[in-house]
Amino acid sequence: MALKKFGGRGMANRRRRLADRRRSVGLTQENLAEHLGVDRSTVVRWETGTVSPQPWMRPRLADALRITVEELVDLLTNEAKGDGPARRGQDAAFVDSATQVTAADLRDTFDELVSRYDQAPSASLLAKGGEHLSLITDMARNAPAGRAGRELLTLQADVLAFMGQLVWDASQRRDHATARLYYDESLRVARHLHDPTLEARARLRTSYVALYGAKDPRTGLDLALQAAETARPTSPAVTGLSLLHAGEAYAMLGRARECEAALAAARQQLERTDGMDAAADLISPTQFGRLAGSCYLSLGEHRRAEELLQATAAQLQDRRKSRAIVLGNLTLAYIRQGEVDAAVAALTEAIAEVRETRGGGGLNVVFNAARELSPWRQERIVADVHDQLFALMATA
Repeated sequence: MALKKFGGRGMANRRRRLADRRRSVGLTQENLAEHLGVDRSTVVRWETGTVSPQPWMRPRLADALRITVEELVDLLTNEAKGDGPARRGQDAAFVDSATQVTAADLRDTFDELVSRYDQAPSASLLAKGGEHLSLITDMARNAPAGRAGRELLTLQADVLAFMGQLVWDASQRRDHATARLYYDESLRVARHLHDPTLEARARLRTSYVALYGAKDPRTGLDLALQAAETARPTSPAVTGLSLLHAGEAYAMLGRARECEAALAAARQQLERTDGMDAAADLISPTQFGRLAGSCYLSLGEHRRAEELLQATAAQLQDRRKSRAIVLGNLTLAYIRQGEVDAAVAALTEAIAEVRETRGGGGLNVVFNAARELSPWRQERIVADVHDQLFALMATA
């Protein structure tokens, strides 16, 4: 989205200031164009006042000129036509409007990155995610107060949480420390914004590390319950998700009654979620089945787990990392009922998903399931699936 052009003599004054700044840092128009990856003619048009730099380009341009985004906008301000309070108010409104446009563009890029998570290896997304976080952090640091600054900080908190998720998944859920660092920073930004939904999401992510990485259900339970309590006034979606994971923590601890109560409360919250909930996009129709199936697996109710996980796997064709975890758990449900053929079929599907995505959760549950198949390793179909796992390990 291009900003409106400004004509007249005032624009020339404004652009001379931009050119002066470029020269003061020792850059020619060609040098600047090469640094920014644009044509020299683009720099010429900026300096002659034909067009304004695009909002998404401004942070990079400001960096090249060794100034902040606010200082860049000041360079583009017409000092020949007054500098009173009214003019300064117009300039502030212009900065806020331009920053909002940039924030919207950055949000679109982030959403596209998130959409690739369940289809691609996390390691392949880390560089792009880190680059995006760096840009947003720089912009948020220099953003004006107001709506635009808040939007950038909200986006920063989301990207920090996503980076923690990527790092943890790419490490096959081993690098707990780095993941927690990202989640803690996301939590800090959320608190600065006084945003309970964002705060609860960061805390919930930290509970995943405790539950599924450190295998510490007591700590995971405390964090999940804290997240649910924090989100309760603002987001049924995050409250419901938090209670689902609290249910799984109860199941890991063998506390069936509390698990059932948490699942019932979670279902109630999820059913209350609507389009007004800022976290509504986190909820999918498969959410309850995935977590409840895992709960019943931990509680030893294998038939009940099988039914839920089987139905859920059929609905997860487009979410491959999640589907690998569900299929791995389904494999365990079959094994614990002595249904070896069905277990091998489910595990073969899970391996196919993991081979494409390298999802840390999927890899862990697949190898756990293979270990439980060891008593049948002399059977041909089990030997074949073990061969597939060896091949998977060789390419890891």
